[in-house]
Order: sequence, then structure tokens, then C-alpha cells
Amino acid sequence: MPRRKRAAEVIDLTGDTPEPARKRPAVSSSQTSRASSGLNNSSQRNQSWAYSSSTQEPDYLDLTQDDDSFGREFYGTFDAKIVGVRYYDGYASPGEAVLCHREPTNQYDRNAIRIDNVLHQQIGHLPRTVVEKLAHYIDSGDLTVEGQIIGEKAYYDCPIRLSFYGPSDPAERTRIEAALKADKFVKATQLKQTRKDAESRRVVLGLSQRISTAGFGDSGREVPEISLEEILQSSDAVEFRKGGDAIKTLAMGEEELSKMPQAEQPSQLKSTLLPYQLQGLAWMQSKENPQLPAVGSDTVTQLWRRDNKGRYWNVASEFITSKAPTLFSGGILADDMGLGKTLQIISLILTGGSGSTLIVAPVSVMSNWEQQIRRHVKEEHQPSILIYHGAKKVAAQDLMAYNVVITSYGTLAKELDNGVSKTLLSTKKNWRRVVLDEGHTIRNVKTKAALAACELKAQSRWVLTGTPIVNSVKDLQSLVKFLHITGGIEQPEIFGNAISRKLMMGDRSGEALLQSLMQDICLRRRKDMKFVDLKLPKKTEYLHRIAFHPEEKAKYDALLSEARGVLEEYQAKSQTGQKGRFQNVLERLLRLRQSCNHWTLCRERIDDLMQMLKDQDVVPLTEKNRALLQEALRLYIDSQEECAICYEVPTNPVITNCQHVFCRHCIARAIQLQHKCPMCRNPLTEDNLLEPAPEGAFDKNFDTEKQSSKTEAMLQIVRATLNNQGSKIVIFSQWTSFLNIVEKQLEGAGLKYCRIDGSMNTEKRDQAIDALDNDSETRIMLASLAVCSVGLNLVSADTVILSDSWWASAIEDQAVDRVHRLGQRHETKIWRLVMENTIEERVLDVQQEKRDLVTKAFQEKGKTKKSNETRMADVMKLLS
Repeated sequence: MPRRKRAAEVIDLTGDTPEPARKRPAVSSSQTSRASSGLNNSSQRNQSWAYSSSTQEPDYLDLTQDDDSFGREFYGTFDAKIVGVRYYDGYASPGEAVLCHREPTNQYDRNAIRIDNVLHQQIGHLPRTVVEKLAHYIDSGDLTVEGQIIGEKAYYDCPIRLSFYGPSDPAERTRIEAALKADKFVKATQLKQTRKDAESRRVVLGLSQRISTAGFGDSGREVPEISLEEILQSSDAVEFRKGGDAIKTLAMGEEELSKMPQAEQPSQLKSTLLPYQLQGLAWMQSKENPQLPAVGSDTVTQLWRRDNKGRYWNVASEFITSKAPTLFSGGILADDMGLGKTLQIISLILTGGSGSTLIVAPVSVMSNWEQQIRRHVKEEHQPSILIYHGAKKVAAQDLMAYNVVITSYGTLAKELDNGVSKTLLSTKKNWRRVVLDEGHTIRNVKTKAALAACELKAQSRWVLTGTPIVNSVKDLQSLVKFLHITGGIEQPEIFGNAISRKLMMGDRSGEALLQSLMQDICLRRRKDMKFVDLKLPKKTEYLHRIAFHPEEKAKYDALLSEARGVLEEYQAKSQTGQKGRFQNVLERLLRLRQSCNHWTLCRERIDDLMQMLKDQDVVPLTEKNRALLQEALRLYIDSQEECAICYEVPTNPVITNCQHVFCRHCIARAIQLQHKCPMCRNPLTEDNLLEPAPEGAFDKNFDTEKQSSKTEAMLQIVRATLNNQGSKIVIFSQWTSFLNIVEKQLEGAGLKYCRIDGSMNTEKRDQAIDALDNDSETRIMLASLAVCSVGLNLVSADTVILSDSWWASAIEDQAVDRVHRLGQRHETKIWRLVMENTIEERVLDVQQEKRDLVTKAFQEKGKTKKSNETRMADVMKLLS
């Protein structure tokens, strides 16, 4: 390969250049073990965390872990040379992990594969004879390639071992193995052994093909009066969150947590912090001023350790440097929901030095931050606050005039779009700190919100979340990347190799590294810890099973039969190599779930809609098609789909004739600027936008006055609960159309209620909460599950009714914790309504699997089905 110029720009997170000929310090196996085990005598703090899910999870089944480490098997290794090393300054010692980057636009070789160390400093590239065979494996997605240095860097080259990981599907593996043997990358004997190892670990999923039946329909019966005691006798008391935190092996012991030092009570606060909150404040203050390990100590700080010669060794990537690495300021506050993470951050803002703090939060809780600051801070110490969202325009330099700026993830993400002026990202002066509320929102590192968050310039960076892990440990990689950790673990390749894959393989060193990292940067306390001592009243959870009326059962059976047919059709096409529409299967699952609430939620009009729209990119706006598109928009709204421009639940939603849903103001701006749909480039005008029609406008037979078995049972619980003086109820549903039905039932029963859903602005939401808190006659709140599962305080209620089940249980856990939290004075009852012998009962099984998902990452060695296979297995389980 011709000589190339040295890279003009090198990303150096430590601020220093590696020495040309360093050697890794001699470290005994016992030392390595102590380092990777997190050094149990380290003074750094961390706890385990609870498993959860996104507050904006789409309304369809997607249980895949989205992690290559869990969907790939080890095939074998190939020893090669890194060439061209004399032209680059990048260095890595023997044993260190390195990054393999494809460079298809390389001007010298379109097959080029560049090799970097973990600080993104280029070491060299793979030889032309290797990459001309290897590149197509990477480009086609057949293989994931990881590298490790296996010898000292010489003048011309450096030895490297390439490890190959590929799909677990037997047919795919056979095809790729044959190619690897033909290209002489992996010997047949090694392939045979790695296949044997993989097969011994692979979990064989037993799937039943039997499709059961249950009922479905409508009823106009009067709801009989029944006492709460009678309802309790017919329900099962359960504990949905049995097992507590998933990763108990990573938890700091409760006794050690209880002995953490406390900060002084901030004089600027009206409120008195509880002892564990003072401990949290002291911990955060220390993490904003991290200290490097002393020479020769056993301490590991942000995965950096220091040897007796003063060199710094990263225990995850094995990278070594003689100059001090950069430590990030901040961490993850992962206290259980309801323990006052907001108040602890407010205390940190008041005591953590001057400067502006940027808080990024879901739209539904932005106003709550301002309210909490006003409520808890003394008048003479009130900070200046700006809510920066929507159409509000403020110059970048003017933002820093405020002590606290509150914005949304959507507003932040939009600053990455072309043509959008950058305000949050273009400030010349660094933010004093950036706080991500509900920080698991950025768990997918590829989203615009995550990318924009990482670009923010700040002295300190904080993640607030009760759920640092949502679907897999890979979620943590995005969080530590936002924190600006150095040393390599922030890179997906290093994280996958050092942690994710080792967990899957049952290698305890991966768990030890994760423990060392999280005990250092994450603080987690739970409500059930004795030293926390919230003195919360008792919470009891009930599973209330409901039988369908006969006429409902017939309709449910018909939908179930249809779903089975669509699934079988998809499987048949897949087996013959044809491309099926898996979305059609998911649509049938949605309809089955909706039918368990009320059959009118999924009339045959949806069939007509899906059939009509299936193969059309742009729909002619005839009178009939207008009605169908408006019905499609209603379905999108019910499913909590996000606006494709601002990434929030749409405000004043509209649908285009090319079938995309946006906020009215977002798409209006796009039309003004480019006259095209941002998603498909279809020409657009204001005339191509349709708003949802008034409720019931399309189907005069949509009779919300009629009962369903579920609404009948719900009203029984409501009436029985309201017999208890002072009791108030929150009814959660993920479908606003079902809340509309419940509204009619409550109005017919003469019961006063308030409501919160995604279509309401902040003022109306605040009015609804005020009514629940202060109006003695308003004893019921109807709440959208997606909107109300984060950030709200609903302790005025003492009863929760979960009218339908979400795929991920943590959304419901967070919704319940809006009621059972600090400030609750009454015993709390949680009712989960489930139709017997239906998909809803199977959703409960899926939820439990998601609760156990992280534990399985440690215990089930080799659950390596490809994502589509995993999803299909889950679908078949739901329909069995």
C-alpha cells in the first residue's frame, strides 16, 4: 500500500501522545484478578440497579437485546500483522485490545481496514492481501472482527490477533465457515471446536405450536355493586417485582451504604434532606472532583489503575500510558424511583459552585423541575430558570445568563439536523454541569438524542435514572460514553469484548469489570433498605383475572384465529426465502391486546386500513382515503408513536399523504423550508396534512356507552374503593382511545375525574394534578401510561388500576411509583386487570422474562438466537 500521510487530526481523550516503545508492566495473575474484580477494598461507591424499560417504548413486541455480543458466536482467530506502523504515532502494548475500522472511502484501497488504539490514535492498517478477502465479510455483516495486540510494535509492523464472531443460525454459520476455510482465515479443526463449544452453550427454545382460545365482545349490563372485600377474595395477592434488583452480584452491601459519609444540610434549602439524601449529596460532590489512584495502590478509578512505576493501566482495554489520563466529573445517580433524585441534584446545584446547569428531561416533567426548585429553595437563594423548548428562541451566549436551563431530549436532538441553528451545542463557555433526567432515554447510542448529549460541553455530567439497564448491559455503554469516560470502555468494540461477550460466555472477569466500574461511578439505594427508612405505608398488589362474556369470547376467538393465520403465512414465506411483513404479525398482536380492553378498539376498519395502505407509498386524498388516513393517525396516537422530527409524542399531530406522523408545527416548518417530507422526500404542501377526526366521526357504531368485561370489573373496583373515605384512584392505560371509553363510563356513573395524556400541554397537565391533589370531589385520574410513568408525584391517590399490560414491566413499575413514593401516607393497593386465557396472561410471562433479562446475561451462557428468531419465539409464545 502506498505511503499515506499521517492523520491530520487525532482524537486523544487523555491529552497526551503515547511513547514510541513502552512495555506493559509486569502484573501477576493475582494482581490482574484483583484489578478486574473491582478491588473489594476500594473506597469507591456503587450499588446494583433495577431492570427497566424506556418510557417511550413503542406499542409492539420487541424483546431483542440489540447487542451483537448476545447474537453472535465465536468462530475462530487469525494472526496477522499491522503494517505501515512507522507512519503513525498510535501505540498499543501486547495484550491490549485495539479497534478495527473499515475505511471503504480510503483513497488508496477501498478494502482498507484501519487499526486504532482505544484513544483513536492510528497504529496502522491490515495488509492488502488480508483486507481484499476480509473486507466483504465485514461489509456484508457476516462477521464482527475484533483485534488484540500479541507482540511488541516493531519499525515496520506489529503482530495482531483477529477474532471472528458470526451468526448462530446453523445454515448461516455453515456458509461462513466454508468461506473462512477457503480463504485460509480459520482452520477446520478450530472451527469444529468453536462450533461444538457454541452448541453446548446454546439454549434450545421449546416452542408450542398450539393456539389456545379465549373470549371477546361487548356488554351493556349494569355494573353490580360489590364490596372491596369480595373483590379481594376473588383476586390473587402477588409481588410483581419479586427478586428485587437483577444484578445482586454487583451490589454494594446495605451495611456499607449506610456508613457512607454525609454532607452538611445546604443552608439554601427550605426542605431538610433525609440522612440518605445527605449521603447522596456528599457522594456527588466527591464524584465531581475525582482523584487518580496513588502510585502502587490497589485503587481502581474509572477503570484506571497505577503501578509501582507510576504508569496508568486501564483494566478493561489493557491500555497503558505514562501520563495521567483524563477523569470525567460526574456519574450515575440510580436511586430507586421516589427517593428524591431531583432534590439531591437541586442540592448539588446549590452547593457545587457557580455556573449554569443544563437539565435535559422528558417534556412531561420539564415543568416539574421548575416547580421543585421553587418549592425547595429559599426565596433569597432562588436561581434564575429558563425552560428552553418549542418555539422559544434564545441566543447561545444568553443561555449562560441563567443558573438553570431546562430543555427536552427532542429539542436537544434537533440541533443535529442540517439547517437548524445550534444553541445548546454551540455555547462557547462550558456548562457547569449537564443532567440527563430519565437518562436511560439515551441508551441507544446511535439515536440523535444520544449523539447530541455526548456533544454537549460540560465540566460535570450526570445521569439520573432508576433503570440504568433496560434491555441489556449494552445500555450502559451509551451512558458511560455520555459521561466521557476514557480508556476504551466507552467504545462499543471494547465494551462488547471486555464485558458483554464475557457475560454471555460465563466468564466471571466480565462481571468483575462491570462491578468495578459501577461501584465507582453509580450510586443506587432502594426503598426497601432499612437505613433509607422512608416509612412508606404498606403496598399490596393484586392480580384480578376477568372472564369474557360469551359474545366477547366469539370475537376474540376470531381475532386469535386471524393472528394465527398471519403468523403461519409469515413463517411459510420465510422458510421459502420470501420476504414477509413481520409488521403484519405485530399488528395482529396489538389488536388482540386491545380487544381484551374493549372490542370497539379494533373494529374491522383497521383491516381495511392496513390492506389499503400496505403497498402504497403516497395515498391519493380521496374522500375515503382521507378517512382511512385519519384512522391511521388515531392508531399512531394510541400507540404513542413519536414525531419523526422532534422525537417527542406529537403535539397537535397530523399525518401526511405519504403516511408519516409529525407535530403540526414541526412539519409546517419543514414544508416552509424544503416543501418535502423529511422521511421520504415526497413533495408536500399544507393541503397534504390531515388532523385526527373527532371521536366517532368515522364509525357511527362506535358506541362507548356499552360495557366490556374489563370496564365492568374496573367500575366495580372503582365504586368499592370510593366507599373508603378519602381514597383516590389513578387508572392507567397505554391507549388514549380506551381512556375515552372509560371517561364515558365514569360520566354515566356520575363520577368526577381528571385526565393526563400526551395530547395535553403542560398547563392542562398541571391543572389535572392540582385537581387530584386539592379537589375533594375529584377522586379519579385517567392517565396515559407512557406520559405518566416518569417524573410525576401522584401521592394524593392510594389506589392504582393497571387496565392493560405493557411489554416491559418497568414502565408499569415507574407508573406505580408515582403513587407509592416519598410523601405517601396511606396503604396503597395496586390492581392489575387481566383477561383469563388470553394474550394478556402471556404478556405477564414476557414481563417476568424481561425482569430477569440482566440476570440471564450472567447465568444463561449462550442465549445466542438471532434477533428475528428471538422475536418470533416470543410471538409464538404469546399466541400459544
